[in-house]
Amino acid sequence: MSRDKRIPTDGGRGLTQNPFASLNLENLPDGPNALPTTFPAPTESKREKANKNRGRVDIVRQTAHRGGKTVTVVSGFVGIGLPEKEKLAKQMQQVCGTGGTVKEGRIEIQGDRREAIAQILTEAGFRPVFAGG
Repeated sequence: MSRDKRIPTDGGRGLTQNPFASLNLENLPDGPNALPTTFPAPTESKREKANKNRGRVDIVRQTAHRGGKTVTVVSGFVGIGLPEKEKLAKQMQQVCGTGGTVKEGRIEIQGDRREAIAQILTEAGFRPVFAGG
């Protein structure tokens, strides 16, 4: 490589024009002292509110491996434990007037009760989605 193709690193010559010359700087605030001395009242934080969207849950009607009996299965719960699932299952059983259980993290209700179960889940803050057949 020849010496004349090298890029100079000494800083070179300065700018020939001012890039900020065309800006209108007259309407700017005076500086940090120009901040408002009163602030708006704090609003209610999201953490203080009850969680109204607790996630999507799938509602599926199944008959396979059940002797021809129809079962409504609710799955896809995220962030809730077994006691709350059992409480929801009990509420669903009472409203539907049928039996049911909690197995492997899913709620199983006897019969095709998808609409009633969807209503209960909506009131509890979940977003029910009908999946499958």
